[in-house]
Amino acid sequence: MLLANPIYDVVFKYMMEDEKVARAFLSAIIGEMVLSLELSSTEHTLRIPPGNGDKLMNYTTEEPTVNHTVCRFDFAARISVPGGHKMVYIELQKAKFANDIVRFRRYLGSHYQRSENAYVYDENGNPAVRQIYCVFLLGHDISVPDRPVIAVNNDVRDATTNENIEVSNDFILGLHHRSWIVQIKQLKKRRRSDLEKLLEIFDQKNCMRNPHLMNLNDKEFPEIYSHVIRRLNMATQSENIQTEMEMEDEYMEELRARERRDALKDKAIAEKDKAIAEKDKAIAEKDKELDEHKKELDEHRKELEAKDKYIKDIERRFAEIQRMKSK
Repeated sequence: MLLANPIYDVVFKYMMEDEKVARAFLSAIIGEMVLSLELSSTEHTLRIPPGNGDKLMNYTTEEPTVNHTVCRFDFAARISVPGGHKMVYIELQKAKFANDIVRFRRYLGSHYQRSENAYVYDENGNPAVRQIYCVFLLGHDISVPDRPVIAVNNDVRDATTNENIEVSNDFILGLHHRSWIVQIKQLKKRRRSDLEKLLEIFDQKNCMRNPHLMNLNDKEFPEIYSHVIRRLNMATQSENIQTEMEMEDEYMEELRARERRDALKDKAIAEKDKAIAEKDKAIAEKDKELDEHKKELDEHRKELEAKDKYIKDIERRFAEIQRMKSK
């Protein structure tokens, strides 16, 4: 089956706008059943390269804004737990570059400050702290090889005995968050679980000659996620999505060109620094030679002074002998 490639932000955004798809996708990653989702905000900015108006567009405001490389979604989620459900806040961020960690931290910090994340109320009207879940889809590796999906969970232990403590405590849950990190480049055709089978939609080895399209054997895809690939198949029919994928291609090519230019500048600077360092080394060696030569001259001067003193002593003694003879 032909699918639009969700590595493109516009395709992934289209995919996640379907609540059924979003619930299935997030449930698979966090390993808990998401009963309902409310999309509280979404943001994805795209710089359109010269030739397309040279402006910035934001999916949320459609106003000119700053250059941005992150596709981000915020969900208020109701998750099934034994005996009922709990409310959590899911922050989903998709990034292409390794320098987004500072932005992730800043954005996470802003969530802890939001009043709507402070308390939620259960069906009995009792207040509870809303826990924050963070999901990161990374287009770069984080130096954890052969681990397509990494789960970072709260580890609560007795500090004295090191005993693991099973707790569900508002104080602990409200001050710590769980995270799931998907390294797209580490998928490598491994399909050990339904989650890894689902993440096959991101495996770029499935791309056709046109990188906007992927070819996936839907018969081998888990039936519970069939609506996910149907949604991506629908995206192939959208001219608007196709146009925005082309814009993303141009944007990425511009970034790569900028990286190449920066790499050339860095190389030129490095070569210049190397030449300066070599020149400084040569000067230092020359100075060392001059110091050694000066030292030799000083020693030679001392030798001459000693000889002059010796000669003067001889002359003085000779003069005294002559005076004594003349008497």
